Amino acid sequence: MRKLKLQIQMTIDGFVAGPKGELDWQFLPGAAPDPNSFKTVIDIAESSDIILLGRKMTREFIDYWENVADNQPDSPMHSFAQTMVNMRKIVFSRTEKNIIGRNLETEHSDLATAVKQLKQKEGKDILVYGGADFVRSLVDLDLIDEYYIIRNPVAIGKGLSIFKERKILNLESTISFKSGKTISKYLPAQAL
Repeated sequence: MRKLKLQIQMTIDGFVAGPKGELDWQFLPGAAPDPNSFKTVIDIAESSDIILLGRKMTREFIDYWENVADNQPDSPMHSFAQTMVNMRKIVFSRTEKNIIGRNLETEHSDLATAVKQLKQKEGKDILVYGGADFVRSLVDLDLIDEYYIIRNPVAIGKGLSIFKERKILNLESTISFKSGKTISKYLPAQAL
C-alpha cells in the first residue's frame, strides 16, 4: 500500500506559516541554500508520483514551479521544477471546480475516502506539501504515514499550526545541515 508523506517547513516554535500565511521566514537573509538539504527534498519527491495540495496554496505553487520550469533554465531548481510540473497533482477543494495547471486535477469528494482510495492504487507514494489548513485536515484524520518536518532556525512567535490537538509521533531520523535547518522523519505512534 502506498504511503502518504508530508513534507513541510516549520519554525522552531512550531508554526508552518505566519498568522496570515506568511512564508518569508523560510528565506533567511544571507543564508545560502544547502545543496545537501535540497538533495533530501528531491529524494522524498522522487519516491512519490502524486502531489496532494489544498486549494489555498495551489495557485502560488503551480505558478512558481511552472515559471521556473519554463523560464529559468539556469536555475539550480530547474530540474526539480520540471519534476514538480510533470508530476500528477490533485487539489482538494469544495469551492473551486476548475483550477488551471499542468497535470493538475481537482477533487471534490470526501477527503478521507479519496486519500484512502489513492493509497490502495498501484504506484509510488503520495506527497503532500500543504497548505496549513489542508494538512491539518489530513493530520486530524490520521491519514499521514510519514512526516518530514524541515525545521528552520527561526521563531516567529505566532502563526498557523498543522496540529490542533496532541499527536504522538516517533522520531525515526534527523539530518542537520550547515544552514541550521534540520529534516526530521517522524512516524505516527500507531504505525509502529
